Amino acid sequence: MPPGHAVAPIGRCPRAAGRAGRTARTSRAAAATAKAPGPAYDQRVATRIRRGRAPLTRAAAAPLAVALVLVACSGSSGVGRLPGAGDPYFPIGSRDYDATHYALTLSYAPATGRLTGTAEITARANRRLGSLSLDLDGMNVSSASVDGDPAAVTRSATKLTLRPRHAPAPGRSFHAVVHYAGVPRRITDPDGSQEGWLASDGGRRVAALGEPTGAMAWFPSDDRPGDKATYDISVSVPEGLTALSNGELRATRRHEGRTTYTWHTAHPMASYLATLVIGPYATHRTRLARAGGGGRALTAFTATDPQAGAGGKRLLDALPGIVAWEEKTFGPYPFSSTGVIIGRTGDSGYALETQNRPFLPGPEGTATLVHEMAHQWYGDCVTPASWRDMWLNEGFATYGTWLWLDSRAGKDRVPLARSFADAYASDANWAFPPADPPTAADISRPPVYGRGAMVLQRLREVVGDAAFFRILRGWPRAHRYGNATTADFTAYAEQQAGQAGKRLAAEVWRPWLYGQGKPEP
Repeated sequence: MPPGHAVAPIGRCPRAAGRAGRTARTSRAAAATAKAPGPAYDQRVATRIRRGRAPLTRAAAAPLAVALVLVACSGSSGVGRLPGAGDPYFPIGSRDYDATHYALTLSYAPATGRLTGTAEITARANRRLGSLSLDLDGMNVSSASVDGDPAAVTRSATKLTLRPRHAPAPGRSFHAVVHYAGVPRRITDPDGSQEGWLASDGGRRVAALGEPTGAMAWFPSDDRPGDKATYDISVSVPEGLTALSNGELRATRRHEGRTTYTWHTAHPMASYLATLVIGPYATHRTRLARAGGGGRALTAFTATDPQAGAGGKRLLDALPGIVAWEEKTFGPYPFSSTGVIIGRTGDSGYALETQNRPFLPGPEGTATLVHEMAHQWYGDCVTPASWRDMWLNEGFATYGTWLWLDSRAGKDRVPLARSFADAYASDANWAFPPADPPTAADISRPPVYGRGAMVLQRLREVVGDAAFFRILRGWPRAHRYGNATTADFTAYAEQQAGQAGKRLAAEVWRPWLYGQGKPEP
């Protein structure tokens, strides 16, 4: 999310007062707004726990907000720091198994808001599984099975437990099926922002957004960021509505007044990055030339709500140039398709870096799209092992936006030094170290975005441009389609930096990444 997306501003991308990494998920509600010193920026911090990302925005250019948002919670009431088996901040996930594929067959009725679904989950047991724990908030489960045999079902808060007749042995793959239905919920995060099933317009418009724990509102899963899987999502909606998701559109079938859209995601994806957007969208499919002219053209699938108007078209026109610039800066685009979904203002309180194509609530500033697209490398391709490592998403996307602003021409250019100086002068960025958010409500706050970006600039100053850009481009490649921790990143940077790597602990990690105080610039 882009930092500083509050109400109308920018977006997961941030959620800070909404979220600092997810385009400041401003609904994420009470978006606390803090102006960074200096006329060049309007830094909005949407306090949203894990939603929202926030790029610093320039007042003269299309406003960019520094998004800080982290989604929190489970259930409609929200959750603070109640660690589960899979995450230090949220009661989510299980390490007893690893999911490898989700096949979701869904049917949605806008008039009643009811979603009917079948989730088929293929996974591998890490221990003998006498019970299988899944995350699901609300919804009624009618039946379940494991490897074809009926499984007993129990519910407790946001946990769905299946008890198989024959427990899968360690290392063995198994197949679980859950049949469920109901009216999906909105989930309120610890920072006050909302995710999950965001329905509006009498149910005709839906944005299902998952960061950090919103996926459990519409399908059962191992909802921790460290368990990535491939997906097939088939959605039936009334004619006149379009159902959009991740990956590639494999089929569109019309029957008896309804249309079924089938989407396939071949690259592993964390559950929080899965999306389902429903509404009267206009869609476009184009081919984008790759940076440097190499490789196959990239398919771009985009969708705009009719109410997005000229602002939506402006963003669609900007997408090819953004992808080309980011490929030159970050390395080859990591997925087989790209795009963007542009909804209406107010459809969500933040933008979010859903895999393949980010979701934007209305025509945001171009910098927000830059921020969210940067997450395709940093957050989607290489994903944090837990929400404690959120700065690996938001700090990188924020710094990527600084680089983009610095590359602009004329009055639209914001020198990198100015971005750093404004972030350094903002008191909000010094509330806590970016690598150690104190609570679930803090994972999308300003330090995760702004101070996280400052860590990268200090790294660059210590190791030099050649080593720094080798690290920037190599990091998502080293953990391609996997997960990583902050310790993984610091070790990788030290290894890539050569002799300068010996200075990083004293000059960068301790004072800037983990330190409680405000180091000298």
